[in-house]
Amino acid sequence: MSTYALIPGAWHGAWCWARVAPLLTAAGHRVVAVDLPCEDATAGCAAYRDVVLDAIGGEDADLIVVGHSAGGLTAPLVARAAAQPVRRLAFVCALLPLPGRAFAEQNAAERILEQEYQAGVQTDDAGLRRWVDADVCARTMYAGCAPEDVAWAFGQLRPQASTMYTETSPLDVWPGDAPILDIRGDRDRLVSPAWAAQAVPRRLGVEPAVIAGSGHSPMLSHPRELAALLLAAA
Repeated sequence: MSTYALIPGAWHGAWCWARVAPLLTAAGHRVVAVDLPCEDATAGCAAYRDVVLDAIGGEDADLIVVGHSAGGLTAPLVARAAAQPVRRLAFVCALLPLPGRAFAEQNAAERILEQEYQAGVQTDDAGLRRWVDADVCARTMYAGCAPEDVAWAFGQLRPQASTMYTETSPLDVWPGDAPILDIRGDRDRLVSPAWAAQAVPRRLGVEPAVIAGSGHSPMLSHPRELAALLLAAA
């Protein structure tokens, strides 16, 4: 039995794994899906890491750490801090941190994020970013999803502090002993597929596994295909 630690991306929570988690548990594995303190502007990726580790508890043998989207900035920190070497570090349509760099700087240099999504997001006086345009959200975050699933997901999105993007990454060195799985959607309109096609082999030393017809959220649009790839990692 493996333990899958499922880390959501920005604006999301444990709910986004609701279709994948039962497929993992049905195969005999333990699943820990977390809610991160995304509305707390004082919390960065180190705080997110601690939330994940607390949720895992002491049962982190045979651990598979999965980060979706911005959860990719936290997943390597969990792998570095886990009590035992992780079985697999998996990225799903994810951002990839660079030690000692802020993601905002990285994005400016590499054009990782597609720009269309910004038209659907507003930043409030507290510095929290909120989705305000359901149509832009559907196109950029939920390509490949059924309309009813888009409506369900949009209704659960939370405000997201920008701290994890603007802080210098707390990752000091990449967890080199963790085998890596990288999963992408060929219709992703939030994290650039062109960037991923070049960056993943160069930085992670693997080729992305591509889910055809999926956008940025395969856990909603293609849960069985995503679960199959994650189960193969165990």
